[in-house]
Amino acid sequence: MESLIVLGGALLFFLLLMLSIALHELGHFSFAKLFGVRVPQFMVGFGPTLWSVRRGETEYGIKWLPFGGYIRMIGMLPPVKGDPSGRARTMRTGPFQGLIDSARGAALEEVGPGDENRVFYSKKWWQKLLIMLGGPAMNILLAVVFFAILIMGFGVERPQPVISSVSKCVIPAAEAGRQECRPGERLTPAAAVGLRPGDRFISYDGVRIEDYEQLQRLIRRSGGKTVQVVVADREGTRRTLHIPVTTNRLRSLDDPDKIETVGFLGISPLVERERLGPGAVAERMAEMTRRTVVALVQLPQRMVDVWHAAFGGAERDPEGPIGVVGASRIGGEIIASEHPTTDKIVWFVSVLAAVNFGVGMFNLIPLLPLDGGHIAGALWEAVKRGTARLLRRPDPGYVDVAKALPLTYVMAGILLVMGALLIYADLVNPIHFTG
Repeated sequence: MESLIVLGGALLFFLLLMLSIALHELGHFSFAKLFGVRVPQFMVGFGPTLWSVRRGETEYGIKWLPFGGYIRMIGMLPPVKGDPSGRARTMRTGPFQGLIDSARGAALEEVGPGDENRVFYSKKWWQKLLIMLGGPAMNILLAVVFFAILIMGFGVERPQPVISSVSKCVIPAAEAGRQECRPGERLTPAAAVGLRPGDRFISYDGVRIEDYEQLQRLIRRSGGKTVQVVVADREGTRRTLHIPVTTNRLRSLDDPDKIETVGFLGISPLVERERLGPGAVAERMAEMTRRTVVALVQLPQRMVDVWHAAFGGAERDPEGPIGVVGASRIGGEIIASEHPTTDKIVWFVSVLAAVNFGVGMFNLIPLLPLDGGHIAGALWEAVKRGTARLLRRPDPGYVDVAKALPLTYVMAGILLVMGALLIYADLVNPIHFTG
C-alpha cells in the first residue's frame, strides 16, 4: 500500500513539474506573440508526438519524452548579413562552416512570404530579451508564489521560548542520539530545578525574552553561572528560579562544523508555525539565489560526485543535483510519510518551488542552447548598437548567433549526458526524503 502511495505522489509531482515546463514555455510564447513572432509549435516534451492539436498558426502538443519542452519560433538563426533570402552561396570555409550553413538554411526554410517582420532575429534587442527571459522568469515567479503561500499562509516552523521537553541528564553533542541516562551522569539544570514542559521563559538573567534564539544565546553565554529565571506555566502562573547553569560540548550556532563548550540547561523548545510577512519571502528568495548561484558554480564538481554515487557506490549528497525522476520520487515519499498533512503539503510545495527556482536560474546561464545564451546575445546586440550610435558609426545590425552553433552542439551534448546521468543516479542511488 505504501509503495502505491509513493507512486501516486511521485506521479502527482511529475505532472506538476510538466505543468511548470508548460508555463515556462508559455512565458516565451506570450512575449513572442506580443511582438509578432510566428510560432509554429508549442510542445511539452521531446521526441515523437504523443498528442497535438492545431489552433491558428500554432500546433500545441505533448511529446513522448517528458523531460523538457520548447516553442519553435521562425527565424531563430539569421541569414548571412547582406543576404536576407539566405539563398546566396557562401564563400567562407572552415571546419564548422558547413554545419553552420546547413543549420542556417534549415531555419530559414520555414520563413515564407510575408514573414519578413515575424522572424525572431529581426526583432529589437529588448524584445528578444523579453521573449527569452519570459521562460526562466515564469519558473522564478512560480517559486516566489509558492514560497509566499508557504511563508505567509502556512507559516514557518520557529522554535518558541516554551519548553517542549526536559532532558534528565547532560549528554554531550557527540552522543546526541542517545536518550537514556547512564549511571553517574549528572542531572541537567532544568531537571534539577523542576522546569516542566509548557513553561514559557519570561526573563533570563534580567533580560526579557522575546524569542527562542535570544534565549538560546543567553543560555550558552551563562555557563558556570547561577542565573535568575522567570517562567510562566500553562495556566500563566509565574515562578522565579535561580538556576546553576552547567556546561556541555555542543555544536556552534554560527559554525555547525565547530564543537564548543557552552552553557547548558537541558531543554528542547516547542516548535510552532508562525506566519510571516513579505519581507520574510524576500529574505528566503535572496538566500535561495545565493545558494543556487554557488551550486551552479560548483556544478561540474557536483556532477562528478553524482558519477561516483551512480557508479562507485559513494554516498549521494542530499544537497546535490537531482533530476526529474529523483524530485518526483521525493514528492512521492513526502506524500507517503507519516507526518501531519500540513507538514506534508508544506514539504511537497517547498520541493516543487525549489525545483522551479533551480530550473529558472539554470536556464539563465549565458550559454546556448539555454535561454541565457540568447539573452546574452540580445544584450551583446544592445551593447554593439549603443556603441555604434555613440561613435556615429553604421548600425551593426543583429548578432549572428549561428556562429556559436559548434559550441551550442557541444553544450547540448553535455546537457544530454548530465540529464541521463541524473536519471540513472536517481534510479540506482536516489536521494530520499528524511523529514
